[in-house]
Amino acid sequence: MRYITCTCLLCTLALHLRSQSARIDSTLLDELATKGYVDCFVVMRKQANVSAAKALPDKQAKGRFVYAQLQATAKETQHRVRSLLQAERALFRPFFIVNAIFVKNASSALIWRLAQLPEVAQILPNPQVKMADPIPAPAIRGPQAIEWGIEQINAPQAWASGYEGQGVVIGGQDTGYDWLHPALKTKYRGYYSPTDTIDHNYNWHDAIHEISPLHGDSVPDPSLNPCGLDAPAPCDDHNHGTHTMGIMVGSDGDNQIGVAPQAQWIGCRNMERGYGSPYTYLECFEWFLAPTDLNGQNPNTDLAPHVINNSWACPPIEGCHPGNFFLLETAVNNLDMAGIVVVVSAGNSGGSGCGTVNAPAAIFEHSFSVGATDANDYVAGFSSRGPVTVDSSFRRKPDVVAPGVSIRSSIRNGAYATFSGTSMAGPHVAGTIALMLSARPELSGHTQLIKDILQQTAIPLTDSVSCGGWPGDSIPNNTAGYGRIDAWAAVQMALNWQLTPTIEATSRVEVQVFPNPTTGPLFFLWPKTHRATHIYLYDAMGRMVQMVKPDIHTYAAQLFLPNNAVGIWFYLIEGPGWQARGKVIRSW
Repeated sequence: MRYITCTCLLCTLALHLRSQSARIDSTLLDELATKGYVDCFVVMRKQANVSAAKALPDKQAKGRFVYAQLQATAKETQHRVRSLLQAERALFRPFFIVNAIFVKNASSALIWRLAQLPEVAQILPNPQVKMADPIPAPAIRGPQAIEWGIEQINAPQAWASGYEGQGVVIGGQDTGYDWLHPALKTKYRGYYSPTDTIDHNYNWHDAIHEISPLHGDSVPDPSLNPCGLDAPAPCDDHNHGTHTMGIMVGSDGDNQIGVAPQAQWIGCRNMERGYGSPYTYLECFEWFLAPTDLNGQNPNTDLAPHVINNSWACPPIEGCHPGNFFLLETAVNNLDMAGIVVVVSAGNSGGSGCGTVNAPAAIFEHSFSVGATDANDYVAGFSSRGPVTVDSSFRRKPDVVAPGVSIRSSIRNGAYATFSGTSMAGPHVAGTIALMLSARPELSGHTQLIKDILQQTAIPLTDSVSCGGWPGDSIPNNTAGYGRIDAWAAVQMALNWQLTPTIEATSRVEVQVFPNPTTGPLFFLWPKTHRATHIYLYDAMGRMVQMVKPDIHTYAAQLFLPNNAVGIWFYLIEGPGWQARGKVIRSW
C-alpha cells in the first residue's frame, strides 16, 4: 500500500507539472532553453465582460463603461502576480485593455512560479515584428490636384455637401507622425490655430521605450533613432506613419491628399524604425481607449478617437500564432465594444493566393479589414485574400477594398511620396468613416452599423478565383469583400438610416443568401437553431421597401426583388436575440 501511495503522489505531481507547463507557450519554453530569460505576457484567467456596452446609447457611455469594467477586473485579479513580481524586483507593466501583465527579462524560475498561480491562464511571448515596407510607386497626380484615390471613392461629393470630417477624431498607431508637416499640422488635435499654441497632452503617446533588438545593434543606443525614445511630441522615425495620416486628413491648400480634411488626428508610435511587438501595439490600443497626459496620468475616455487606423501586422513568420492571438484580439474586441472602429490593413501577401489574410489584427472578426485596389478598380495583385485559415476560423476577409496602388501622400520633413500597399488602403476607409460621422454624429459609437453601411454601399467587385469554397463571383467574396468603398454613398446612407435604441443589442448570425448576384428570386437560409420573425429589404438609400414574416417553423425563406430594379439592395433578418445584415445585387 505504501508503494501504491507513493506512485499516486508521483502521478499527481507529474500531472501538476504538466498543467503548469501547458500554461507556458511552447515557443516561450524554447526561448527560455536558449537564453535563460524572456520577455513575456502573464495573461490572467478572468477577463472583463463588457458585453453590456452593446445596449448603451452612445460612444461616450460605451467608452466609460468598458474602461471601468476593464480597470475593475485588472484590479481584482492582478494583485498576487504583481506582488510576486515586486518581491522578485522584476520589471513589469500591467495592462487592462487585456487583463495581462508584461514582464521584462523573466527568468525560468520566475516563469515557473508564475505558472503555479491559479489566476494565471497563460504565459505568452512578445515576438519582435518587422513592418512590411510600402512599395514605392510612380505618382498618378501631382500637386494642385485631388488625389485619384479620393476621387475614386467619391469623397469630393461629400465635401460639396459640407461633410469633411469636422467634429471627428481619427487615431493612428504607426511609426509615428511628423506633426509639423504642412498637410498635417492644422489637423492635429493638439494644435490651436487661433493662438498657434501646442498641447500634446491627450493627443500623443510614444510606446517606444527601447531600441529594437532586430536592428542587430551591439549597443542599443537611443541616439540611433531619429526621434529618440519616449518622444514628448509626435515624431516619425520612418515615413510610413506620416504617409498614412496624410491619406486620412492631409491638405495644405495645394496638395489635397486626405479623405477627411476637416477631421482631427491623434497618434501613438508603435514601431521603432519599422519594428514593433504585441507589447507596443497593446500599449497604443490601451492609450486610445483612455488617452492620458504626457505623464501617463489622468486617463479620459471622452477624448478617445472615433476610429483607429492600423497599417501594420504581426505575421506568423515573426512569432504571432494562434497561441498568442488572444492578446490583440481581446484588445480589438474591447475597443469595438467601447464604440471605436478598428480599421486594419489586410496585408500585402496576395501574390501567394488564397488564405493570405493571415496576421493580426486583420484576421479578427471585429477588425474592419481592408484590401487594396488600383485606379482601374481592380484588386491589387499584392492585396491579401481570405479566408482566414491561420486560426481555423475560415472567416471571410477582407471586409472591403479601397485605393492602395500609387497613392501619393505626405512623408517627413514636409515632403511627399507615392507608395502602394494595403497600408494605403486602410486610411481611405478611416477617412470615409470620419465623413460619415460628420454627416451623422448620432452614428458615433455604433461600430457595427458603421461597418454595415460601408459594406452595403461598396461598389461590388468580383473575381474569377474562388477562395476557401467561397465563389469569387459572389458578393461578398474573399478577394474584395463587399467591394470598393464609396464615401458619398456611405454618407447618404448614414444620413437616411433610421437609428433605434436597440441597434446593437442583439447577436449577429451568419446566413446563406443565394444566388447573389441574382436575376430572379432570392433564397435565405439561417441556422436551424434560430427562428426568424422578419425579413426587411432596403433600397440603396436605406429606405425600407419590403417586409416579410417567414413561417416560424422553417429556417428558410424566398424573397422577390422589385421587378426590373437592377442594382444594390440590403436585407435585415431579425429573430429573438439575433439579426443578420447584408447586401444583394440584382443583375439583368
